[in-house]
Amino acid sequence: MRHFTGLNMLQKSYPYYLANEAVFANEDLKVFDKYSGEHATSVAMADATIIDQAIAAAVTATPAMAKMAAYERQAVLDHCVKRFTERFDELADALCIEAGKPIKDAQGEVTRLIDTFRIAAEESTRIGGEVIPMDISPRAKGYTGMTKRVPIGPCSFISPFNFPLNLAAHKVAPAIAAGCPFILKPASLTPIGAIIIGEVLAETNLPKGAFSVLPCRREGANLFTEDERLKLLSFTGSPDVGWALKAKAGKKPVILELGGNAACVVDKDADIDDAVSRIVFGAFYQSGQSCIGVQRIYIHESVYSEFKEKMVTATKALKMGDPKDPETFIGPMISENEATRLDNWIQEAREAGADLLCGGKRDGAMLEATLLENVSEGQNVRDEEAFGPVAMLDSFSDFNAVLDDINQSKFGLQAGIFTRDLYRAQKAWDTLEVGGVIIGDVPSWRVDHMPYGGVKDSGLGREGIKYAIEDMTELRLMVVRTTDKDA
Repeated sequence: MRHFTGLNMLQKSYPYYLANEAVFANEDLKVFDKYSGEHATSVAMADATIIDQAIAAAVTATPAMAKMAAYERQAVLDHCVKRFTERFDELADALCIEAGKPIKDAQGEVTRLIDTFRIAAEESTRIGGEVIPMDISPRAKGYTGMTKRVPIGPCSFISPFNFPLNLAAHKVAPAIAAGCPFILKPASLTPIGAIIIGEVLAETNLPKGAFSVLPCRREGANLFTEDERLKLLSFTGSPDVGWALKAKAGKKPVILELGGNAACVVDKDADIDDAVSRIVFGAFYQSGQSCIGVQRIYIHESVYSEFKEKMVTATKALKMGDPKDPETFIGPMISENEATRLDNWIQEAREAGADLLCGGKRDGAMLEATLLENVSEGQNVRDEEAFGPVAMLDSFSDFNAVLDDINQSKFGLQAGIFTRDLYRAQKAWDTLEVGGVIIGDVPSWRVDHMPYGGVKDSGLGREGIKYAIEDMTELRLMVVRTTDKDA
């Protein structure tokens, strides 16, 4: 394991990118080390005038982007893979500082960033269509249909703080593969990763105006949502913000990757040691700040005591501290306000009768890995998205009943089922109102080419490069009529 290299890998200041060009307009956005609280660097911020210019540039670039050959788009993405690999340590260290993400998790995210661009490079040459026989009745004899996918046009992307590299990549990479210009608003708390992506893209021969990366205040970002020149909005973030943006987006398609309070079921035939190992990871990796982090754990009553004992022991063993230490598993939450919010939820649940099994202490933005049991319905920590290092245990006896209980949630992103029973696995897949069911592992598991997204309050649409490309392109039909004279 490499050692953390320190603050010297960050530049003193960073630009925004307007129409492919770095602009050191100001140093208005201060980025802080989320563990130490120290000022780490500064980033230029865009105002409404700059955002308007970026949209206009994207519109101008639309024909040139659409005309790029597949191999040319692939070359851009391959360049990104090469440069991200070369800058691996820099990206991981920046992520560790700006997001407070433990360095092992940061390195894992850089690996996924590279995977995502590599997958997009492969998919960029596979955007095809089909031939449709039209002669379904005598009146259609001699007609043949063909479809192809064409770029939807300028896209608007808003990415979150918890995976500032890879969740931006899941928007940017398929847009390039599809031939769509875009503007990207990274989270103000974690803008550096997106700026470095912009720096690498600026090294390529993308048409002028093909991309802009614009940190800006939320109140100044209305154009990202409301401007009719933008043909698609893809947002990843909180449900309240996401649904509000959809209501303002007008006619454009909207893709929303929102929150969750993911459930995990441990059936009576599960390998308990394996389940504990995976669920500890799923609940507490990157301090629980994942929309598919394990929040609700249902354990069959016949193995509940064994699982509980081992889960508590494993949770207590997690090291909390400086995310720059390779041994650290629990780092800071993104802000003290977020840690206070979740701490309050934990205390509210305890006051309502929940039992604290371990953890439960907070120091600034640091919140211990916390396990609860006997959490009553109606508690925020049970019903809402915790988005931090807390999970709760419940026992069950009836597998069908526990599936119904999971479905009571307003969220539906992914669920994990530890069972060796094929029929129960199928039952879960058929019954659970979620975007994905993971058998034998935690709902936190994701590979970057798979369809990923939720239902209900968890959002609309699917990410995963192939599926994002479908959203960023439109079908165009051509029908050909032939007659006997043409034969």
